[in-house]
Amino acid sequence: MEKFIKLRAVAAALNMPNIDTDMIIPKQFLKTITREGLGKGLFYDMRFDLDGKENPDFILNKPSWRKAGILISGENFGCGSSREHAPWALLDFGIKCVIAPSFADIFHANCLKNGILPITLPPEDCQKLLEDAERGENAPLSIDLENQTIQGPDGGTLRFPIDPSYKKCLMEGLDEIALTLKNRAAIAEFEKNAAKKRPWLAT
Repeated sequence: MEKFIKLRAVAAALNMPNIDTDMIIPKQFLKTITREGLGKGLFYDMRFDLDGKENPDFILNKPSWRKAGILISGENFGCGSSREHAPWALLDFGIKCVIAPSFADIFHANCLKNGILPITLPPEDCQKLLEDAERGENAPLSIDLENQTIQGPDGGTLRFPIDPSYKKCLMEGLDEIALTLKNRAAIAEFEKNAAKKRPWLAT
């Protein structure tokens, strides 16, 4: 998992509540178990029409936001089914941070496990960032995870909360497996001692 320490990127405003995981990555893209290539399906039903042509009115199809690295949205983002493909699609598209007033619990956890920073802010702070995001590539946001701050294009700073354990994992680029393997020496020692005490289990 890539380390997340600081991010300076264009923010795209998708000011809608209850964006569910089927909207983020529709079911027809769930046949794969790999993380690569899912960006093409991100918000597919909003990005494209029935003929597969781009919807020019959708925010991520507009020139100023095609390379957005931050998404700002409405409350209850990521609700619906617990598909891990949703954060995979966001990350493959290039979005490394989602900011919203609230998130669905499972989606929030899946983001953290895959290197995406989900930031929960009060609605009034989200509204300010949505207004900044409307200025496109001329108004990028700067996110500093270590100091837990978001700096707007005009210099204003907002602070955000995050669980210390998740913060550590993001900054060190550790998913759950990598976090466990940091203790591989202790695990090996435990297994060695267990085999001595109960040799029949090692056969």
